[in-house]
Amino acid sequence: MIALIVAHFALAACAGPLVHRLGRRAFVVLALPPAAATLWAFTRWDTVASSGADTWSWQWIPDYGVALDLRLDALAELMVLLAAGVGALVLLYCASYFTDDTPQLGRFAGNLLAFAGAMLALVLADDLITLYVFWELTTVFSYLLIGHGSEHRHSRRSALQALVVTTFGGLAMLVGFLILGQAAGTYRISAIVADPPETTLAVSVAVVLVLCGALSKSAIWPFSMWLPNAMAAPTPVSAYLHAAAMVKAGVYLVARLAPAFADVPVWKPVVLVLGGATMLLGGWRALRLNDLKLVLAYGTVSQLGFLTLLAGTGNRNAALAAAAMILGHALFKAPLFLVTGIVDHAAGTRDLRRLSGVGRALPYVAGVAVLAAASMAALPPLLGFAAKEAAFEALLHGSAADRWALAVVVAGSALTTAYSLRFVWGAFARKPGVPDTPVHRVGWAFLAPPALLAVLGLVLGPGVGWTDRLLGAYADTFPADGKPYHLALWHGLGLALLLSALAWAAGAVLFLGRARVTRLSRRIAWPTADSVFGHLLLGQERLALQVTGFIQRGSLSVYLATTLLVMLAGQLAVLVIDTPWDGAVRPRLWDNPLQGAVAALTCAAALLCLTVRRRMKAVVLAGLTGYGAALLFVVQGAPDLALTQFCVETVSMIVFVLVLRRMPVHFQETVSTWRRAARIPMALAAAATIGVGMWVAAAARTAEPAGAAMVREVADHGLKDVVATILVDLRAWDTMGESAVLAAAAIGVTSLIYLHRRSEGTMVQEELRGRTAWSLSAHHSSRLPQGDEAAPERSWLAAGATLAPEHRSIVFEVVARLLFHPILVLSVYLLFCAESLPGGGFVAGLVAGLALITRYLAGGRFELAEAAPLQPGLFTGLGLFISTGVGLLGLADGTVLHAFTYYGHLPVFGKYHLSTSVLFDFGVYLLVLGVVLDIVRALGAKIDRQIERAAGVLTPEGGPEAGGASR
Repeated sequence: MIALIVAHFALAACAGPLVHRLGRRAFVVLALPPAAATLWAFTRWDTVASSGADTWSWQWIPDYGVALDLRLDALAELMVLLAAGVGALVLLYCASYFTDDTPQLGRFAGNLLAFAGAMLALVLADDLITLYVFWELTTVFSYLLIGHGSEHRHSRRSALQALVVTTFGGLAMLVGFLILGQAAGTYRISAIVADPPETTLAVSVAVVLVLCGALSKSAIWPFSMWLPNAMAAPTPVSAYLHAAAMVKAGVYLVARLAPAFADVPVWKPVVLVLGGATMLLGGWRALRLNDLKLVLAYGTVSQLGFLTLLAGTGNRNAALAAAAMILGHALFKAPLFLVTGIVDHAAGTRDLRRLSGVGRALPYVAGVAVLAAASMAALPPLLGFAAKEAAFEALLHGSAADRWALAVVVAGSALTTAYSLRFVWGAFARKPGVPDTPVHRVGWAFLAPPALLAVLGLVLGPGVGWTDRLLGAYADTFPADGKPYHLALWHGLGLALLLSALAWAAGAVLFLGRARVTRLSRRIAWPTADSVFGHLLLGQERLALQVTGFIQRGSLSVYLATTLLVMLAGQLAVLVIDTPWDGAVRPRLWDNPLQGAVAALTCAAALLCLTVRRRMKAVVLAGLTGYGAALLFVVQGAPDLALTQFCVETVSMIVFVLVLRRMPVHFQETVSTWRRAARIPMALAAAATIGVGMWVAAAARTAEPAGAAMVREVADHGLKDVVATILVDLRAWDTMGESAVLAAAAIGVTSLIYLHRRSEGTMVQEELRGRTAWSLSAHHSSRLPQGDEAAPERSWLAAGATLAPEHRSIVFEVVARLLFHPILVLSVYLLFCAESLPGGGFVAGLVAGLALITRYLAGGRFELAEAAPLQPGLFTGLGLFISTGVGLLGLADGTVLHAFTYYGHLPVFGKYHLSTSVLFDFGVYLLVLGVVLDIVRALGAKIDRQIERAAGVLTPEGGPEAGGASR
């Protein structure tokens, strides 16, 4: 099972090169995985038809019960045959539908095959979370397929609408899955169905949430608006996603969970009412549309309502009828969509008002369409008739609610007959006053896929008994209720046959009076769900703009004050109501007086920040608070934290200084006296609230601290530094996630500086034809020695010549040159000593970044380019690659981020060991170094270049359009 799923995604990844090499013939190759899945499913027919099942499981995180579980039973067998079988035929159909020069054909082919793989995994999933993952994958791939023609606004809007509606339902469904999993004590679907949890309020809410997901996926009212708009997709997508695959996912989920939850009080009202309403509304709308695809689309909405009603009825015979109808629907709706594509391809239009005489020009195409439409109208001897008879019998002998549903189904069947006749007449009949539509010839390969499906519907009508054993195996999961029904084409004269005849007759009358029906339908038409959806989105956008305009006032102090006030109100309300300090251990002011002194100085620096008006003073005072926190770590005995805090604070202050170069010296915001006076008590109140909250949280501890256990665990591995070991081993998942976030944030922020592209141009000194940005603001002094009067001097920096003499500091240049390499060596030492001494990849990367910052501060942007000629993106990307690769390496032992240690002996150095955690930390080191370098280049070198360009001291080759390696 898993091999077939992986094969779909693997070949989908190769679709682009295949299409580039083979053209549209690549679809034949891409049809191999679904064809193989179909053959495999046929080989398992006897096993699952005997109520057996094939299972596969991979325990990913056993301690938390996270596993990938797959299961093939009778219902999954039916869905695999449809998803894979119809998928293979649709891919073969694509080889004739498209041309070799169709734009972005490789991407389309890959998305279609990947969707088939996601759908195959969805119906095989035996775990709620696994099912949800592949459920959302089908949503994503359907979005890409519907929006394939992205150059058209309608395609983009339709794809977005489908994504929004189905994702909303999917999120609700996820919450329901979590509640059900917790209530049942397992997320295994087969276990939940076999032993469902007791019906409680939580379970009832979960059932409603799950039904929201299922109904939105299957376009059940009020979520039905997205499916007709999805007809913007190419016809093969409509034939597959909207006939045999995606829209069936919701029906499948209802059918899968019905044996367990059909007796929950909220189940039947939701399923029967919404299913019946959808069947009527969709069928009625199909009677007044002129686009063949839209007629089929609303017909599909109607049929999906019928399928949902049957699948959710909750008795054995209705379940059997639902399974038969699922099969029949795929075998008549998919060929109808494919035939529509052929007609559109041959005639150049799908408008039934312009089509005339196509049946005579394309008799075989018309024959296939008549077979499929007859099955949709439930005419004997086709499969649709046998399935509809089974549905009538099941509802006829059901409860009172079932008999009310039967009346709705009969009315919906009349509408089905009417729009089936309308489709055949509109596509193929000769119409008075309309000239015959010119068409071109259709090849056999183009017609073969829909013909095969339509013929299967004809063969399985008389041969429906062949499927009874398989479909009955699913139906038997429901409690037996009276005499079990068995599928057959003929059950004799009875009330079910009479109801079928009534539906045919009523449908024929509706078709014959189609002109009046169309006028009446348009006269009483309500606002479409699509227009309601559009108005809701528009209203939401307007509300968001109004709220944003009210809240976003452009004042950072107002934003900060609002945040603090909300935090204060919430925390104080909790503290006053709960009084959590009762019985709490009284806090100590300090462990030694030095802590109190450092804290007092830190608080003083923080309070002084509220009174200054110069930006630079505020930055210095804010930096002092950070250094004060680092001193507290030193006094407390946490050298790792102190070292990291010192480095972070130093880099932050330098970044602030670089930014302040392009900002006014004083704060521009006008602050009244009372607002300035209110800042201090507000700040003190916020600090006090946070302090009390931290004390209460620490005093609420009931379990033993984990510190001692961490120390023992680290010592067992021969290590000493607990903090570093936690970061790169015990909680490496957190470190990996934080590294990715850090990289994304840094790249996003620095990209705002790059107006054209992330490039530094040539970064050679020859591009400068004047003074650097660091010299532009300085007045040249005539008192300095010029020319030969100057004594010979040694150049300590590679780019020292670009600095004006009055702007140079020889002492700083010498210190920068002498300390650069020792600082880099120190960073490497901090990286490799982290197992036993303070250090680690993060602080080591910061130290290496400080070395580069020192070179930049001493010599400017050209000095930085000489010190770090490589692009920062290389360090960032390589760091993420190494960390992720080390994490995935652990899969060799069964789990991600598993640590390996190698012990060896060297002749001179003696014993040594190398751990993968060090390699992981090395990735963090490179990532942090790349982030720091990126920030310095963006806020330092890039701003220098902008200043020089504005002053006209750059050569024309030095602009951003000059080229340069992009990052």
